[in-house]
Amino acid sequence: MGFREVSVVGVKEILRLWLLGHGQREVARLAQSDRKTVCRYVDAAQAAGLQPGDSEDKITDELIGTVIEAVRPGRPPGDHGSSWELLREHKDFIKSRVDKKLTLVKVHNQLHRHIGHELPYSTFHRFCVTELGYGRDRSTVRIADCDPGEELQIDFGRMGLLFDLDSARRRVAHALIFTAVYSRHMFVWLTFQQNLQSVIAGCEAAWTFFGGIFKVVIPDNMKTVVITADPIAPRLGDAFVEYAQARGFVIDPARAPSPGQGARRTRRPLCQGVVL
Repeated sequence: MGFREVSVVGVKEILRLWLLGHGQREVARLAQSDRKTVCRYVDAAQAAGLQPGDSEDKITDELIGTVIEAVRPGRPPGDHGSSWELLREHKDFIKSRVDKKLTLVKVHNQLHRHIGHELPYSTFHRFCVTELGYGRDRSTVRIADCDPGEELQIDFGRMGLLFDLDSARRRVAHALIFTAVYSRHMFVWLTFQQNLQSVIAGCEAAWTFFGGIFKVVIPDNMKTVVITADPIAPRLGDAFVEYAQARGFVIDPARAPSPGQGARRTRRPLCQGVVL
């Protein structure tokens, strides 16, 4: 897998997760990047003086600028290279074989004979997963319970029409639901809007209600947080990532299930008190 362009906020998130003690593979998953990219940024940061155990305050704008300058990405954002573009040209051919449930090895061999040019299998496999959704498991998977105060799920729910005093008319109200994964205790924040400001306001109220900030926040494909919902490589909005950095929690969007599918936890009954 080649180098992937990362935004300034993304670079800070990679370094922050690394300082929190996550391994490079876990950092890559949480930051929606690949391991080689994470390695390059971490190595550049260490060369610039950042060390394990340092405070997050050490991740200054100056350090991030030094790291980005040292890494020097080799190709512009969104450019996957010539092999990827060639695969896109023959996407219909590949899809027709994948839809017939042929193995990717066999499809790769047929593509070689079809175009008269052999492409790297690793690139071909990544293309099939990313562009065609090959091999994405949508079965229910039981996820082990976390520790108290570790994880918090967030999702919007439609409440119906309520009278809005400010606009003097009935409007659709939404419930921003915060669920503590360990205790299943819930906090609900009502809002007439589903924008970033409402989500942050709800989070601030939730921290007060629960008596602290959870270590990991799991958004359920909320458009204000997750720009591109994907079970393998979801893309987060920089604004909410910056809020997470300021508040010190980690966003784990890949744990959120796709609508009606995906991984689900075994539900615990609601408890009477907050367990943090």
